[in-house]
Amino acid sequence: MKIRLGSAAGPQLGSVPECIDHFAKETQVRQMQWAQRLTEDADKFAEIEAEIDQYYRLGAGQLTAAMLAEVTAQPAMKEQVEQVRTQATQPVGKPKSRPLRVRLLCGLMLFITTGYCAPRGKAKQGAQERRAGMYPELAALGFGKGCSPALQYTVARIVALNPSIALARKELARQGIYLDTKTVRRITEQLGVQLLELRRRELFAWRAGSLPAGTEFVGRRVAVQIDGGRIRMRENKRKCRSGKKNKRRKFKTPWREPKLLTIFEIDEHGKMTKKHCQPLIDGTLLGPDHLMEVLAYHLYRLGVAGAELVVFAADGAPWIWDRLDWVVKRVGLDPSRVVQVLDFCHASHHISLGLQTLGIEEGQRKETYRRLRKLLKRSRYDQVVEELEGLAKGQPEDSDVWREIRYIQKHGESGRLQYETFRRRGIPCGSGAIESTVRRVINLRLKSNAIYWLAENAEGVFSIRAALLCDRWDEILTRTRHSMASDRRVSWKWEAPDTSDHLKEKADMPHNQSQHIYGKQPTVAAA
Repeated sequence: MKIRLGSAAGPQLGSVPECIDHFAKETQVRQMQWAQRLTEDADKFAEIEAEIDQYYRLGAGQLTAAMLAEVTAQPAMKEQVEQVRTQATQPVGKPKSRPLRVRLLCGLMLFITTGYCAPRGKAKQGAQERRAGMYPELAALGFGKGCSPALQYTVARIVALNPSIALARKELARQGIYLDTKTVRRITEQLGVQLLELRRRELFAWRAGSLPAGTEFVGRRVAVQIDGGRIRMRENKRKCRSGKKNKRRKFKTPWREPKLLTIFEIDEHGKMTKKHCQPLIDGTLLGPDHLMEVLAYHLYRLGVAGAELVVFAADGAPWIWDRLDWVVKRVGLDPSRVVQVLDFCHASHHISLGLQTLGIEEGQRKETYRRLRKLLKRSRYDQVVEELEGLAKGQPEDSDVWREIRYIQKHGESGRLQYETFRRRGIPCGSGAIESTVRRVINLRLKSNAIYWLAENAEGVFSIRAALLCDRWDEILTRTRHSMASDRRVSWKWEAPDTSDHLKEKADMPHNQSQHIYGKQPTVAAA
């Protein structure tokens, strides 16, 4: 790898010792200048401190570049690069030199010449998978497209944590990283789709039986909570054919429901604990079947099949409860260790909705609600149903009160309203964790006035923000780097299995006997 500064025809970097000596001499000169300015005006300290920080950042960038040029010339590094090329999932040809630009964390732009391996062979007619070449040296080092890994991670973190790209750019500028809006968006989207590709590859490896089961949650008490949020999408309409220039392209902004899950350890009192395991957050816009397959994949990957107790908690959405039996069978969970809980606040709210339809005087309605809520809290849902049926006598069959009664009775008969037993066993009676997750991951970043998302961008930013907020950032990035080093192709969509009744029956087969229900999947690298 050849590295130049300033331009493609600029001077090559010196050795690492030469770079350090030059920086030390320059620092001595600048130190006297900074000291003189501070002596003349003490109010300049904040400005001088920022200059020193930026100066050392640029020095660090030059040292990084010099070290990069020196290390990539070593035989051991060349062996690693060749290993990356030969072990690539998609066959690639021999490297041919290409010039390109790469930006480092400090903002320093490097003009490098390195080998590019084009995809080998011709694409089959009608093939759905796209072909991609690779830069073996950059892939081995974890570089993204035009940026170093540290710059990519920093930009993506700041974009995910700030409410907009404009504010993210300002924050980056305060750190001495000056990037335009398109570059910031491109770097963030690039990392987001890489995280989604990692999930897709591992999910397919799990389907094929080549993903080893994890042990992180073995022997733990585990809670799994599921819910949905709301964001506005951007669906572009067809281009205007009127021939007028500079005319805005119209688009629709429908609401979509991203579906989320969180998995975490609970203590003997039913409270979230991070003593042994960090929580996990994930989700998708693709649909309920996709989310449930993602849930099953995570439960397997984290070793939840060996957990002491697994608690599923959610609101009353049918798309959740109708698919949980499939998840339990697919992962191989012991049904005797699985507990299903309907969030108590949602259950009691349906009592209130039922009473509101009866036209009872407000004071009496509030008193009746408090009494029925206490009965529900003591697991006496049957008495709640009986009293509501008595109050609803004479109501027409299509009255909303009967729908609320059926809601409570259905979940009660399924064992999801045994709140007194849950409290005694140290099982959480609510789904506050996932409600908080929807607010922190979705509402505070993806849902706002005049913010509209393309599906792949929303999914990518969600994956970055989720990795940050559940404090699994370094772990996920490590797995992503290793996966992308062998295959640069990226995608985020996949076909989920239909969780219908006949699949529920087949899902309880041994893992190696039930693979045919998924059909043939594209060949991908196991992470």
